[in-house]
Amino acid sequence: MSGFSTARLKMVDGQVRTSDVTDRNVLDAMLTVPREVFVPESRRALAYLDLDLDVSEGAAKRFLIKPQLTGKLLQAAEIGEADNVLVVGCATGYLAALTAKLARQVTATESDSALAAKAGDACASLGLANVTVKAAACAEGYPSAGPYDVIILNGAVEVTPEGLLGQLKDGGRLVGVSAESRPPRAMIVTHTHGEFGHRALFDAAAPVLPGLERAAAFVF
Repeated sequence: MSGFSTARLKMVDGQVRTSDVTDRNVLDAMLTVPREVFVPESRRALAYLDLDLDVSEGAAKRFLIKPQLTGKLLQAAEIGEADNVLVVGCATGYLAALTAKLARQVTATESDSALAAKAGDACASLGLANVTVKAAACAEGYPSAGPYDVIILNGAVEVTPEGLLGQLKDGGRLVGVSAESRPPRAMIVTHTHGEFGHRALFDAAAPVLPGLERAAAFVF
């Protein structure tokens, strides 16, 4: 077993299973998808650590969220094999690749066009033909490929993502971290007959997605 394969197994056993992730499909995806492929070569030694991993190469910071949070959000999303899924703020594409193992079709957006290109290349290198990566603002989603059964956020929001909620099918759900109040919490928002229901899942923290930050307040 290679060093990365061993690290991947330890990540799943030590970080993900121990966080009450029991969904066999989610665990299999995390055991299968090589996280190091989505990390810049200079930081690949950090690929399986329990941290929000900076994968940006420009001024704006972009992250892969922690493995344990990734697994818990995927489990909460209950993605089915017939589902059409939107992954928002995919960075270099790791969450999109995991989702592709669970869903029929995945559209992933990333506001940094250079990272979006890398995400597309990384998913293609793994033969994930059901992933399409688009350079688009996180708050905008990608309406033309919707509506979606599931929308999953690769990060946190400090404002209600109205533009994303409008892209959910009836019966669909959005899963991510809400930092609108303290403490931040993982949330699931369900769309039923034109109404949106919100339910807190667990306390969680993640880097805020660009364009979904709280407006800066004036301080005298």
